[in-house]
Formats: sequence, C-alpha cells, structure tokens
Amino acid sequence: MDPIRNPYAPGAGQRPPELAGRAEQLDAFDIVLERIAKGRPERSLVLTGLRGVGKTVLLNALRSAAVRRGWGTGKLEARPDQSLRRPLSSALHQAVRELGHPEADQVAGVLGVIKAFAQRDSAPGTKLRDQWNPGIDVAAAKGRADSGDIEIDLVELFTDVGGLAADVGKGIAVFIDEMQDLGPDDVSALCAACHEISQSGLPVIVVGAGLPHLPAVLSASKSYSERLFRFQRIDRLARDAADVALSAPAVEEDAAYEEEALAALYVATGGYPYFIQAYGKAVWDVAPTSPVTAADVAVAAPEAEAELAVGFFGSRYDRATPGEREYLRAMADAALALDELDTAWDGMGESVSTAEVAAVLGKKPQSLSPARDALMKKGLIYSGERGRIAFTVPHFGKYLRERG
Repeated sequence: MDPIRNPYAPGAGQRPPELAGRAEQLDAFDIVLERIAKGRPERSLVLTGLRGVGKTVLLNALRSAAVRRGWGTGKLEARPDQSLRRPLSSALHQAVRELGHPEADQVAGVLGVIKAFAQRDSAPGTKLRDQWNPGIDVAAAKGRADSGDIEIDLVELFTDVGGLAADVGKGIAVFIDEMQDLGPDDVSALCAACHEISQSGLPVIVVGAGLPHLPAVLSASKSYSERLFRFQRIDRLARDAADVALSAPAVEEDAAYEEEALAALYVATGGYPYFIQAYGKAVWDVAPTSPVTAADVAVAAPEAEAELAVGFFGSRYDRATPGEREYLRAMADAALALDELDTAWDGMGESVSTAEVAAVLGKKPQSLSPARDALMKKGLIYSGERGRIAFTVPHFGKYLRERG
C-alpha cells in the first residue's frame, strides 16, 4: 500500500492516530477538572507503567483537555541530575501566560515570585546578571518563594499561582513526566505542596507519569502520599482496543485488516501501544493491497522487529556498560531458570530476586549492587519491592536472549 499514506506513528511520546483504550482515564480527568474548578476537593494524579505503554502520550492528552477548559498548563520532564526549580519555573511561567488574567499588576507579582523561586537554584554569591532567568522580564520578588528551603518555597509558589487562577475561575495544572527521577528533596517538597494546596482548596493540580515503582518513591518521601494522589496503572491494551488502534487509522485511508491479521498482530505486539505502531507501520509498507492479511504480518515481522531492536531496545541497551549488560542478561536468564513464561515476565513486568541474578552470575549479591544501582538510575530496571527487580521495558528479556 502507499507508504505516503501510512497512518501509523511509532515515536517516543508521539500521539498515535487513534488513542485507543484510554477513554476511562480521559473521562475521569474531565471530572477532576470540573470538580476543582467548582472548588471541590480532588487529588492530584499519577500515571504509572512500563515504557512503551503510552504514559507520555496520555499525559499530553490530559494536558490538552486542561487547555480546552481554559486552564493554565505547563509540562516538564524530571531528570536525575537536575533540580526541580528551573524546569518547574518555566512550566509555571507558561501556565500563567495561558491563564489570560486581566490584571497586569497581579500577573507581574506572581511572575516575580516564579522568578525568585527559579533564581534560588543559582550558586550562592552569583551576580544578578549571571543568575538563570526563566524568560521573565519583571523583577524577582523579595521574601516570597526565595527562602532556599524547597519545601517552603514550593508551598508559597503554588499558593500564589493558585490564587491567580482562582481569580479568573480557572485552574493551574503541572504535568511532570519521568516523575520517578525527581530528587528526594524535590519529591518531599512536591508532596508537601500538594498537601497544602488540597487543604486550602486552591485550583492547582499535579499530574505525574513514571515507572511502576513511582508510588513507592512517593511513599518513601511522605507517608501520606497515597492519600494525596490518585494512582492509575497504565497497561497494555486489551485485544479490542488494540484492534481499534490498528483498524481506525486504516479505515481513514480506505484500508482494512482481516481478522486473522489482527489476531497475529496482537500476539506479536502483546498489546503494547508502541509495538502496535511499529508493527502497523511495517505491515502497511509491505502489504500490497487491502485488506491486510496474516501473511502480510508474517512478511513484515522481521522489519518491525529490526526497527524495535534499534529504536526501542537498542537505544537503551547501548546506554549500559559491559558490566551492566552482563547483569541485564543474567536477569533474563534468571527468569528462564525459574521456568516462567517468557510473555508473562517480559510482557507483564514480573520481577526476579537479586539473589537469583547473583546465582546466575556466580557472584555475591552485594558485589553486584553498583551495577544494579546504575541500571536503576538509567531507567533500565526498577525495584517494586525490596530485593526484587524487573525490566522497565516490556519484552526486553527476549531481546537480550536473542542477542546472545
């Protein structure tokens, strides 16, 4: 079929042509927005799941929903080596601009607080002209969000931007991707700020997305975090939703799939949205005519797997050192040694114990701690419970074993 008309979009965070299987989350968020706008209490939201399930895509869709209701929104991506101050300041600067508050003096006052919050990230003694500026042309406020204590400053910052939003009957929504990479102090401050805002009833909400262990990260920081956030596990698509993700874009291009082709694609992709897009693109390009058949899927499979090996698996594998790669392969082998189903462990994120990995390598678990910790910091594995680890990427074990 015509490759120019290929509707599928495999890419990091790129919205697919059909956002299938996420209506429940979108509808629930609409209710949250309406309740907060009416001054009703609501919790902030955290999306968790493996890589490739579409967390970033859904995060962007939720942000679009907030924008359509006139909310001020800003988005940032957390990084392990970066303070929250700078990216959050930029996000809130954009959110305030989107609000369209009519009182210029009040807006300038809040922008000054955002600037003061950002500039506390500069090293002590830095001259004013050398301090980082989030593109705000007003003078930094004095005595507000500039104490240097991130917890105090963030509470004051959220209070001021929330008050500005309340003036115009709207809200502020901050979207944080890769939320598990926030530093411990920043996580603690964010929880404290969300707690304060929820008690004051101001229209501010945080929507985070991260790996499956994110709830544990938040709980370790503040024991009450489970009451601050509504946690939603984002998983692979059910068969009917996966079929829609493939068929709906095809229909728009006057094409279709045979039932056997859809069944074969679900087996190949496991229902993971990123894999669905990669396979959909490959199958479209090799299929001579519509409808797409199971034979077309079989022909396209090597191309789709090659694309995933480079763009999805390989890019992550290449970030690991030789010693870390050995640890990753041992994780995959440990699963087979336990006689677990390949699809159950690789696809569902089932874990193995660190002792089992050490046994495969013939080493003591303590000696492998540096490799394990480095892989966790790189976002290649995670620990949902003490002494157990799992891949953050579905089907990664299969990929590793096929590499040999």
